[in-house]
Amino acid sequence: MNFVEFHDLGLTPYRKAWELQKTAQKQLIDEKLRARDEEGYEPESRDLLLFVEHPHVYTLGKSGDKANLLKGLAELKQIDAEFVENDRGGDITYHGPGQIVGYPILNLDRYFTDIHRYLRSLEEVIIRTCGDYGLEAGRSEGLTGVWVGNEKICAMGIRCSRWVTMHGFALNVQTDLSYFDHIVPCGIRNKSVTSLSRATGREIDPEEVKGRILHHFSEVFDVEFVKGGPEAESGMHFSYLLDSQKLKPQTNG
Repeated sequence: MNFVEFHDLGLTPYRKAWELQKTAQKQLIDEKLRARDEEGYEPESRDLLLFVEHPHVYTLGKSGDKANLLKGLAELKQIDAEFVENDRGGDITYHGPGQIVGYPILNLDRYFTDIHRYLRSLEEVIIRTCGDYGLEAGRSEGLTGVWVGNEKICAMGIRCSRWVTMHGFALNVQTDLSYFDHIVPCGIRNKSVTSLSRATGREIDPEEVKGRILHHFSEVFDVEFVKGGPEAESGMHFSYLLDSQKLKPQTNG
């Protein structure tokens, strides 16, 4: 079983969280290369899972089409949103309040070196989470993410370098879905989006959902979570990254 350090960063600007991911991914890669070249060296850093909620932002993956952003940059300012081109796979998506974004930074050498299986495993975590709320969620053939009927409830896009992952998933919980009207979500024109709240017809507590995601992530990936943050014990080697970027992790009771 692997141990994964978990942090809930709360409301954090997209670029800050992106920089943290890149730093953490580089650290895991550097340690992996050192272990390959230096006999007797054992990597020190644990894998990492970040939960975060972003202010309104549209992000475009490296293979995405800018034409799927239906608003000009000046118009985005009017709705308090920004636009960021990033290095993940996938097309355009939206992040904002009421959405749980998860960034697993995992050394897949510790699990399995299969990107297809990794994405299907992330989907399985969300499918099981939706099932806890009485929703029959699933996959759509040829597409990445999790769907309830013809509506996407969770978008996914990742980057993997030397089998170390970053980026991840975005689950709509109590998201203002009108923000998706300004894009062609994930570049797919014949499908729409939904949220846990809309699909169930009731308000859903995001903190409760985070707990269910952690539970199912632990089952699917066979990991044990270790809470990170200011109170972290020695050996939680990612905590300093948060301090260095002035990101204050929130803890879940």
